Amino acid sequence: MSGTFADWVTPGFSARFRIGDDQPAALVSFVPAGGALADGPVDPQPLVELTTIGHGRFPGGFRHVDSTIGARLRPVSHRVSDDGTDPWFRIVQADAATGLQVESVFRARADVPGFQTWTEVSTPEGGEHVVDFASSFATGAFLTDSGATVDDLSLAHADNDWAAESRWRTDPLRSIGLARIDREAQHHPPRSRAVVQNRGSWSTGEALPIGVLTPAASAGAGPYALVWQVEHNGPWLYELGETRRHAYLMLSGPTDQEHQWTAVVAPGQPFVSVPVSVGIASSVGSAFAVLTAQRRAFRHVREADRTLPLVFNDYMNTLMGDPTTEKLLPLIDAAADAGADLFCIDAGWYAEGHWWDTVGAWEEAASRFPTGLGFVIDHIRSRGMQAGLWLEPEVIGIHSPLAISLPSSAFVHHHGVRVAEHGRHLLDLRSPAARAHLDSVVDRLVGSLGVTFFKMDYNTMTGPWVGTVDGGRALLDWLDDVQERYPSLLIENCASGAMRADSAMLSRLHMQSTSDQQDPVLSASIAAAAPAAMLPEQAGNWAYPAPSMADDLFEMSLVNGVLGRMYLSGYLNEMSAAQRAVVRSAITAHRTVLEVIESSVPEWPLGLPAWEDPWLALGLRAPGGDLYLSVWALPGAGSSVSLPLPGFVGQAVVVEPLFPTALGSWSVAWDAASGSLEVTNSGATPTARVLRVRPEGADAEH
Repeated sequence: MSGTFADWVTPGFSARFRIGDDQPAALVSFVPAGGALADGPVDPQPLVELTTIGHGRFPGGFRHVDSTIGARLRPVSHRVSDDGTDPWFRIVQADAATGLQVESVFRARADVPGFQTWTEVSTPEGGEHVVDFASSFATGAFLTDSGATVDDLSLAHADNDWAAESRWRTDPLRSIGLARIDREAQHHPPRSRAVVQNRGSWSTGEALPIGVLTPAASAGAGPYALVWQVEHNGPWLYELGETRRHAYLMLSGPTDQEHQWTAVVAPGQPFVSVPVSVGIASSVGSAFAVLTAQRRAFRHVREADRTLPLVFNDYMNTLMGDPTTEKLLPLIDAAADAGADLFCIDAGWYAEGHWWDTVGAWEEAASRFPTGLGFVIDHIRSRGMQAGLWLEPEVIGIHSPLAISLPSSAFVHHHGVRVAEHGRHLLDLRSPAARAHLDSVVDRLVGSLGVTFFKMDYNTMTGPWVGTVDGGRALLDWLDDVQERYPSLLIENCASGAMRADSAMLSRLHMQSTSDQQDPVLSASIAAAAPAAMLPEQAGNWAYPAPSMADDLFEMSLVNGVLGRMYLSGYLNEMSAAQRAVVRSAITAHRTVLEVIESSVPEWPLGLPAWEDPWLALGLRAPGGDLYLSVWALPGAGSSVSLPLPGFVGQAVVVEPLFPTALGSWSVAWDAASGSLEVTNSGATPTARVLRVRPEGADAEH
């Protein structure tokens, strides 16, 4: 450390903070390990932006930078520490005008070129302050290190929607909100912004809280990509914009302006912002390798999670919420014969007649199970499988008896009125009564029935003021408590598919439903993109072959599940012997991938999948060098495609079909000099294959 700077150097990266010169603290340089740190501009973007009622921004506008408190903050102290597992860096700042203090907390893990960070706001003495915005992180360091200008930068980001998840695109910043103006003539910074956000209790219902900022190759800028994710199971926002001479990135949880959120800070009552992770890489592709490493580093993995069971679920394109003993028994037998490890009974098991707005007790419907639900669960276990149930614990139907019997404090209110949306009330898990009700449900289903898997769904999106920081943390606290009491219980994260696929949830749950999409052709794009939003070992991709499907489509519906966590469904009991053999072959291929999936790194030879790309490719690179590669030729695809595989440039490789086990109408040709794999399909579309690519002479990893 020297002068007005403090350097934080870890095995994965180096960071330089400006902490003097009578300026707010700022992160001015952030580079991978071994990179050269820079001093940054003379007027860097402050590390913290903070507004309260009475202390807003100057100049005013829609942006969340230029806060008057943020500009007045001055460093009080900073320190580097190491708790034996994580390197930490902390900066404390104070605002003399309000007496508020902010502490920016950073922690890293292992040799990951990234950190997790958040902001803690407190007031040692004095009255209350109503905070209406607090950033988790802000910086302009990327421009210093990359040498790029705003004109050169593009943002990779993804729209998300029900049955249309993970629709990635890359946009120049100038095309998504950052208008070019003459800054000198205006004497002020531009006030435009590029903003990506999500509202309400579906944290990923509109967009993914992930971004990658990269300079164009033609810009001649440094080889850097900045990647980030906001780690909150409620509303969030990230914003990019320009200062008078530079640019900035700002990450936050909910705001008053966008989400009608505020928090009161008083002595003994601090506010802690939602955490975010930020990483540095050399390209978009390597940025997701960094994010994958960061997710693994901060995920709480239990021994039960390591079992990676293959789950059969009776819902998708099968029973569709209408399970009965009569319908389930042949499916259970067929799933066991195919090789499933766990059978999950999905929605409807609790239903007597119309049920959407009467749910909440989660007791079996006698008309569906005349010999009892326990009889069916015993049959699942007798066939060597674990038993799972669909559950939507956070809601109570507006016509459920529990809507009257539970105390008012158990429910979420807005302006003193109990929230009702889509025929449901939402439980407030800050309430002891709400938690006691859910604990009794779990104790009965797990402790008495012996269920070891929940498909935890959440089908009701409530307003922007729901799912904010306290409510979201109460849900996480309840989940942590349940899993501590039942260490063998696995919980799938689902919210109408992937409408709550955020890292706050994924850091502690077993797997993630990637979609409710029922068309296997559209599901291909979702499956191919899934590891950009979550770990590959958590990506619950539906594989729902149907007896009526043509052979190519039947195989493709299974390919969708091989490079992830195959979530098997379909009327296996009605299939021909040949079709059942194909399903077993896909499961065998999937189990080969499962052997390395927890240490594999995703890559996309054709780039991140766009929603209607005709050719798709997803690879999982194993530590030993093998590449497991799924390739899809969808309607409109040409007869061939060239897949760049830079990890094999100059090498002789073996390319073998993993599933199906014969190439059929496909052929492959390897060009070692360019490191590209030419894939040709001489048959019809849609069709897909899973390939294994390995260096010639290397042992196959299975």
